Amino acid sequence: MSQMLPPFDQARVLVVGDLMLDRYWTGPVSRISPEAPVPVVRVTDAEERAGGAANVALNMARLGVQVELAGLVGNDEAGSSLRSILASAGIHCRFMTCPDVPTITKLRVISQHQQLLRLDFESPLQGVDGSELVKDVCGRLTAGIAALVLSDYGKGTLQQTPELIAAARAAGVPVLVDPKGLDFERYRGATLITPNLSEFEAVAGPCAHDDQLVERGEQMRAGLELEVLLITLGDRGMLLLRQGHDPLHLPTRAREVFDVTGAGDTVIAVVAAALAAGRDLAEAAGLANLAAGIVVGKLGTAFVSPAELRGALRRQRGGWSSVLSEEDLLLAVEEARSLGERLVMTNGCFDLLHEGHVAYLEQARRLGDRLIVAVNDDASVRRLKGNERPVNTLARRMAVLAGLASVDWVVPFSEDTPERLICAVRPDVLVKGGDYRPEQIAGAECVRASGGRVEVLPYVEGASTSSIIDLIRG
Repeated sequence: MSQMLPPFDQARVLVVGDLMLDRYWTGPVSRISPEAPVPVVRVTDAEERAGGAANVALNMARLGVQVELAGLVGNDEAGSSLRSILASAGIHCRFMTCPDVPTITKLRVISQHQQLLRLDFESPLQGVDGSELVKDVCGRLTAGIAALVLSDYGKGTLQQTPELIAAARAAGVPVLVDPKGLDFERYRGATLITPNLSEFEAVAGPCAHDDQLVERGEQMRAGLELEVLLITLGDRGMLLLRQGHDPLHLPTRAREVFDVTGAGDTVIAVVAAALAAGRDLAEAAGLANLAAGIVVGKLGTAFVSPAELRGALRRQRGGWSSVLSEEDLLLAVEEARSLGERLVMTNGCFDLLHEGHVAYLEQARRLGDRLIVAVNDDASVRRLKGNERPVNTLARRMAVLAGLASVDWVVPFSEDTPERLICAVRPDVLVKGGDYRPEQIAGAECVRASGGRVEVLPYVEGASTSSIIDLIRG
């Protein structure tokens, strides 16, 4: 798999399916109700999120994809809330309003990160005439759409699925389906469908082992004239079956499973986004597998950010190198911030590393989660220290620093001061050693302006590069 993300901002995707509004009421439980043996939740927080097909669209929008979303909503407050959430994410909504049915809404009551109750507000959509919606979708397929996603939750929006698939394939647009129910025949001719293992076995029958899973999967793929069948296997990852290729098993990338709500939405969203951005099916599935591993570590319907996906790609190949260019450092900083990490930064020549440096860097590292050390290049050291310095070249100095347990990332700079680089990084804590006053430290103003702080740490007495050089000279 490529280590670079696809150009998601160049992709255009149309999502059609069952739209939902997810509501979360959260609060502590301190007693049991006197009216019935149930916990009493004192609601302290309320949140609304896009669910169903709307969550698929939101997942793609968060990656930078140009998304259009079509579906059915009621003429009600929940429908207005859903429109507002999606519009704020830059999603173009092509909704058909149904005055006689409510917008599908799921209300979850949560305490201490556990769901206690879910209330569903919905009415069947099977009786709604969706012909105008289908006509609108078919008309959009020739307007530069690179992929069509059908997000089926079995609520009734996609009653004319065969017509939509036929129209898309006639227009040369790949069709990706997140299926539901026992009738997979209506997905015949789609490019790809993404059932989970339970959904697959409900149609194909229980599979006692992986060989049987592959055999029945290939039978389903060929029988439904699909190019690809992607079966999600929970904590075992995914199985990718493609016409003319050997089966490909993608092991799970989840570090901790916290909540699987919306994970299927993330899978199909990332596959569609990557395909629309020009990547092949194997790479698109690999990216989706990484994204699913991220999103199941979050509570409720959630999405994956480009920074998180880049971070997962980096971890897959062993993480960031300790010695970075400025460009890579800024990407690493973005990823660290997306994970809530606290960044500490310092700078210096670090020509001959000694006990004073080591003690100083260890103390600096304890102020946060990541320590960044900016190092003067050889020319700037000569300007500061004279033509006989540095003793060690920049590459050697950075290599030694990178070997310290306290140092996460080392980056060079060429100016007389690191102010420009510090202002680009904006660390949470800027550290300098010696007898400086905070206002004398290069970059201090930028750091404080962005909400960070500046710390001055003491050096170890009698430990200096100059004294070591004098001792060697005798």
